[in-house]
Amino acid sequence: MKAKGVGKRVMDLLFALGGLILFSPLMLTIAVAIKLDSPGPVFFRQERVGRHGKPFRIHKFRTMVDCAEQQGRQITVGQDARITRVGRWIRDRRFDELPQLIDVLKGDMSIVGPRPEVPRYVAMYSPEVREKVLSVKPGITDPASLAFRNEAELLARAEDPEREYVEVIMPRKLQHAMAYAERASVWTDLMLIGRTLRVLATG
Repeated sequence: MKAKGVGKRVMDLLFALGGLILFSPLMLTIAVAIKLDSPGPVFFRQERVGRHGKPFRIHKFRTMVDCAEQQGRQITVGQDARITRVGRWIRDRRFDELPQLIDVLKGDMSIVGPRPEVPRYVAMYSPEVREKVLSVKPGITDPASLAFRNEAELLARAEDPEREYVEVIMPRKLQHAMAYAERASVWTDLMLIGRTLRVLATG
């Protein structure tokens, strides 16, 4: 188990360092575009729940107006009016997730793992689900994020988006997360990274 953990950490470091070097010109361009497009910081920082319930602050490129959480839900629904012009372009290409490579280097996240939730939703987990899902580091990509990559559109069609997320989407995502936690390995992570790259390449 320890050797597997070391292998995963080495892979995380290699991918995170390589990704930051490879995408640094793109990330710099995005940062400038965000500053020119709307007032506010380049990064969006939010408390999420990490491995074993330890809280951390995630890095993302800001895609909404500053202080957006004070103006609405913690979930994004369809063509959310809080999303900026540059932010919509970034979201469509999933570039807002690139700064999480920093969180991988820090050790708060992994390249592959269940997407980290905000404390409000984690408080709704059953003890069994909480123990299983939080037994591994959260990640930038995982089976649930691939299966629900159109989550905002699904929520936009719901009469009550918040209820739809809590009662329908979140339980399904947690099933994916529990299945991943049970069989996680360097090999399954490499396969998920490959699937993610194919999805990004094909839209």
